[in-house]
Amino acid sequence: MNPSLSLLKPYPFERLRGLLANSKPAQQHRFIGLQIGEPRHPAPHFVEQALIDNMKGLGSYPLTAGIPELRQAIAAWLTRRFKLPADCVNPDSMVLPVNGTREALFAFVQAVVDRSKPAAVLMPNPFYQIYEGAALLAGAEPVFLNTTAATGYLPDLESVSQETWQRCQILFLCSPGNPTGAVMSLDYFKRALQLADQYNFVIASDECYSDIYLDETTPPAGLLQAAIASGRSDFSRCMAFYSLSKRSSVPGLRSGFVAGDPAIIKPFLLHRTYHGCAMPPPTQMASILAWSDEAHVIENRRLYQAKFAAMLPILKPVMDIHQPAAGFYLWPTVTDDERFTRELYEQQNVMVLPGSYLSRNTAQGDPGKGHLRLSLTASVDECREAAQRIRTFIESQ
Repeated sequence: MNPSLSLLKPYPFERLRGLLANSKPAQQHRFIGLQIGEPRHPAPHFVEQALIDNMKGLGSYPLTAGIPELRQAIAAWLTRRFKLPADCVNPDSMVLPVNGTREALFAFVQAVVDRSKPAAVLMPNPFYQIYEGAALLAGAEPVFLNTTAATGYLPDLESVSQETWQRCQILFLCSPGNPTGAVMSLDYFKRALQLADQYNFVIASDECYSDIYLDETTPPAGLLQAAIASGRSDFSRCMAFYSLSKRSSVPGLRSGFVAGDPAIIKPFLLHRTYHGCAMPPPTQMASILAWSDEAHVIENRRLYQAKFAAMLPILKPVMDIHQPAAGFYLWPTVTDDERFTRELYEQQNVMVLPGSYLSRNTAQGDPGKGHLRLSLTASVDECREAAQRIRTFIESQ
């Protein structure tokens, strides 16, 4: 077996199962789960119908690059969403459909890291665990950039040493951030691009939550948008990752895409061709409709906005908690995140995730320790009830 497999840490939810293995939930309350970021809004009917209507497509092998109509729909969405110049996204050379961004993020690192020299992959801390696992299995060193209230919950790019930048081959960015909901400005992305040019690395921007935001007048910026604003019509050193899982509440569809530098897309397509991960034809047809429709996404946002509005007034008087700019997580501060999680489950039958399960300890401390991640994927009524139970639990201490 690959010896690097031994370097992989247990997944956060495996650790959560271990934490609660000997706990008995309060039987007087129904279970409410806020621990996992799995959208639970009903899938759009037209997506489900498209899957049914296109089952005949299963009779042939799909191309890894996807059908032209899907790439064109994706390019059109990017242009609309980020107000890009017309025709600046070439659907044939700058877009590649993927089976959800988890496998794409992982595969991207395997394809890009040059193992012939010392390699570092920089990532925010806390982070999506795939970043770390992908780096380790590619033979690279994960370097964690703490995101705290002091940094606006964004990686402090100016604190990275020149020696670390010189070893950097990939910089992972995540905006809106998981778990903090922090949003990077165009200027932040532009600064990252300047550093990428200076030190010769690639930016992998995970923007899976880019369509889940609270202010309808201020959608989050994106890496490709910043590239155009910086005069990069070729999106050099840029790779942005998007998914329908959060945008359209279809995590089981396993549909997303990567877009950016055609000089990176081309070899990544070669890697994926050998990897054997073409998107099934019915999924492609359903995805075309999902990327082309905004009404269902607006309704998704309305529901998440209602959940924040239901929970925050209840929790603010008893917790250090703030409304994020985007995403569907709350990131409150507590004294002991593991103890709080365990006792809340035992006394109120509400399950949350300790923040330290999403982070790593560094010389500057563990930025996830003493936090909880509350995922607002339950219904509005369940979120309101969960908030009241959390408040009751805190007030009983």
